[in-house]
Amino acid sequence: MTAHVHHPAVHWIESRFDGLAIGLSGLCVIHCVASSVLVALAASAGGLLLNPLFHEVGLSIAILLGVIALGRGAVSHGYMMPAAVGSLGLGMMAGAMSLPHDSGGGETVWTLIGVAILALGHDLNRRAAN
Repeated sequence: MTAHVHHPAVHWIESRFDGLAIGLSGLCVIHCVASSVLVALAASAGGLLLNPLFHEVGLSIAILLGVIALGRGAVSHGYMMPAAVGSLGLGMMAGAMSLPHDSGGGETVWTLIGVAILALGHDLNRRAAN
């Protein structure tokens, strides 16, 4: 694997995508926890946050950022591990969407695990670029 020399502006932009994706992962965690709490407190408020369209759009954004940041990183620094780890997280998030919204919280738990693994992939990607 060969290291590519980048202009500092390119490196800054690439690291911003990973940072944005990690931030989005954090927002997903907040959303999942808030949704669970709101569902427990008020069914009408939870219904809005648990709308499948909300989750589909969020997952689509996560996939888009993953393709841009992790794909670009793999091409740039030549390491596939960050993209593989991030892809596993995205797959877990997508799989969690197929689980029922029940009081057991299985969907939330699997989503949070997927989000954490995806954030790890972005962190590995950012570190590999340095």
